[in-house]
Order: sequence, then C-alpha cells, then structure tokens
Amino acid sequence: MADKLPIKMLHDRILCELDDEAGERRSSGGIVIPATAAMGARRLAWAVVAAVGPHARSVEVGDRVLFDPDDKSEVEVHGETYVVMRERDVHAVAADRLADESAGLYL
Repeated sequence: MADKLPIKMLHDRILCELDDEAGERRSSGGIVIPATAAMGARRLAWAVVAAVGPHARSVEVGDRVLFDPDDKSEVEVHGETYVVMRERDVHAVAADRLADESAGLYL
C-alpha cells in the first residue's frame, strides 16, 4: 500500500492547518505570552483551510477561519498536524474574495 493516499473530505467537514500565530503571543508591552497560558475567557484561534467537503458552502481552500480550539479534533496527515471540524463550528471567515460583500470588518 502506498504511504501517501489522496484524501477527500466528506459532507461539511473542513481540514485546517493552524496558523503560526496560534502559538505564543506578545502583549502590547512586548511581553511574550505562551500558548499554554491560562486565560480568564475562552480564546478563539485562526487556521488556514487546506481541504473542504462537498457540502461546505461558505468556506473555500485558502480561507482563514476563526474557531474554538477546545472543540477541535486533530489528525496527523503525512507528518503534519491538521484540525478537522464541521463548517458550523467556524465562527468567522477571512478571505480576499469576501471584499465585494459588505462585511464591515477588515483584518
């Protein structure tokens, strides 16, 4: 059997790669805050979409999506770690293609 088989996401599932920014952060004063630091409120994370299922309607490959890291499922594919989630678990989508729509916010 081959080591690398093609993967097709099913239904509304999306496969995402965590942004490098999802790790440690810096405060406005320049203090490094590690990814493991406990926060009072739940903190959402950004990821880049690597693959989408045929029933995903608002998300495309290459989009950045905002999601709750506590609700994620991780999988290792070809030595890389990805996050698998349903489209309904995405809180926001950031993409250049959305510029024509009146989103009101810009990242």
